[in-house]
Amino acid sequence: MINWKKNIALFLTSQAISLFGSSLVQYSIIWYVAKETKSGVMVMLMTICGFLPQVLISVFAGVWADRFSRKKLIIFADSGIAVWTLLLAFIIMNSKDFFWALLVISAVRSVGAGIQTPAVNSAIPQLVPMDKLMKVGGINSSIQSIINLVAPAAGGAILSLGAFHYVMFVDVITAAIGMSIFGFLVPLPELERTESMEKHGYFDDLKEGVGYALGHRFLRRTLMVCGIFCFLIVPAAFLSDLFVVRIFGDIFPKDSYLPLTLNGMVFFAGAIVGGMVLSAWGGFPNRLKTLALGGVGFGVTTIGIGYVSSFWIYLVIIFLAGFAMPFNNSPLTVMLQEKVEPEKQGRVFSLLQIVTVLVMQLGMAVFGPLADRIPIQWLMIGSGIGLLLMTAAICSWKSFYREGVTLPRPPAGENEISGTAGDCNGI
Repeated sequence: MINWKKNIALFLTSQAISLFGSSLVQYSIIWYVAKETKSGVMVMLMTICGFLPQVLISVFAGVWADRFSRKKLIIFADSGIAVWTLLLAFIIMNSKDFFWALLVISAVRSVGAGIQTPAVNSAIPQLVPMDKLMKVGGINSSIQSIINLVAPAAGGAILSLGAFHYVMFVDVITAAIGMSIFGFLVPLPELERTESMEKHGYFDDLKEGVGYALGHRFLRRTLMVCGIFCFLIVPAAFLSDLFVVRIFGDIFPKDSYLPLTLNGMVFFAGAIVGGMVLSAWGGFPNRLKTLALGGVGFGVTTIGIGYVSSFWIYLVIIFLAGFAMPFNNSPLTVMLQEKVEPEKQGRVFSLLQIVTVLVMQLGMAVFGPLADRIPIQWLMIGSGIGLLLMTAAICSWKSFYREGVTLPRPPAGENEISGTAGDCNGI
């Protein structure tokens, strides 16, 4: 791979710039809903509109990522999101009742993310040597965390001025810059389509991709464990802003976004440090061992959130939760990139996205209304205990755990996913 370092640097830069604008919009919308309503049901509704459409479009997006130009798909999705975000800005400027617009356009933006995510994840192995994927994954995690560290500060500053629609304009500008860098400076080779792919139609490819994932124990068990994990992290991942507003809102001025800003910034500050550590270290040879380390960290900190009564101690715990995040995300993505053939990665990442997003929406449908009926602290403690039990189960599942070590990919034509001497596979 000639100049792969330059190409991946430009690619990650383009995605980071685009992510910055998207994060501004995401934080601003959730903050607005949580602060104005203080309702778990309303946060649930906004979250479902922001993520469920990804599930619907992902049924098709994975096949598109394997059949068509991944570069064009990424640019198409990014530009579509920017256009609809611009429309939202004009609606906010000209209407006092724009809650319906937040719901609708959040759903449309989710469609764009559903198209973009499988294409981005499957494009990275085209740019990076196989033995560098884990380190690049750690770097990518740190970059994303830096963006998510800056975004809450910028979002809080903009919202404090009362200029909600300015956030949307920033997103449009960053999308244009990111697309320009990627479109003009990053060469992404087209995948060579095999003879069987040329003969197959769209639904044949879709059926083959689903069969490929569900027909092998490694991917099947990966999807199952990911689903359980994503369900259990819902309180910490999606209800933390509501938690801050309810538990600590009275210690700050009513119109202050400072606690919400600090909540996001401190979490991603921890994630930056965690990503840097993971990038420098590279993780354990057994990817599942690295992931289990992150699972323990996330479980313990989630329990801690449920017991904390001081906002400043809460921030320390949130920092540690952020630190654990890259140890959950990067090993999973890298392991799939290592084990799945390039021409099938789009469909596999799409199926992974379908499972995780669908399960998280199910989690919101459960935990969102519960947060209006029982103390939100109980939800944090219960989900944290569940995460620890799940991590212990993974480590105790010996045949599954052994598959966390990746051996060289089998020769072309062998339709088998194998990672180690074990006979099962995992997250």
